[in-house]
Amino acid sequence: MDERAVRTRVHGAAVEARDPHSGALRWRHTRDGRRPLAVLHARGEAIALWDDGLVTDTDGRRVRWHRALPAAAGWLRAQGGTGVLRPLGRDMLAVVTPSRVTAYRVADGDLRWVLPARQGCAFAPARAVRHSGALLLAQPCAPSAAWTAQLVAVDALGRITPRRRPLGDAVPPGRHGAPTEHPSAEKVVAPPR
Repeated sequence: MDERAVRTRVHGAAVEARDPHSGALRWRHTRDGRRPLAVLHARGEAIALWDDGLVTDTDGRRVRWHRALPAAAGWLRAQGGTGVLRPLGRDMLAVVTPSRVTAYRVADGDLRWVLPARQGCAFAPARAVRHSGALLLAQPCAPSAAWTAQLVAVDALGRITPRRRPLGDAVPPGRHGAPTEHPSAEKVVAPPR
């Protein structure tokens, strides 16, 4: 049977993968004294968020990579893991905590970018929404802050802003090399008057 044809879930103190047709247990992953808060199925593996702030990627046979979330364990134990693990396309994972958004490449757990919350603000992971290729994040601030400062859009390349320069090593779709002033390869000349 195809290893990708499993249904992953949190069950008690374990992350489990079950056959979607028969319900039979395919594999189970635990960590001594720890409890998984959320699990996300990506690229045939299970990415789990644990109550101590560790994020693990397992294929059921081994843990492929793990990353620790700085200063997140207390908040996770109090709030849970709702909305913390967010896919940014097929190959990128966003981990959203109140203090920062961190993006990892799913294939190997490589850190791709970090976006800290603005001073006086905090991200609200449970209030994030996907729209097209973007993840829209609530970043509540002081009541006097403009609503535009309380919403942040990110994708696999980082924060979406006008005329951004991608932080990653990928070229945005539709662009090949340096941006050109005009889409036509011909020289643009003003029309005669």
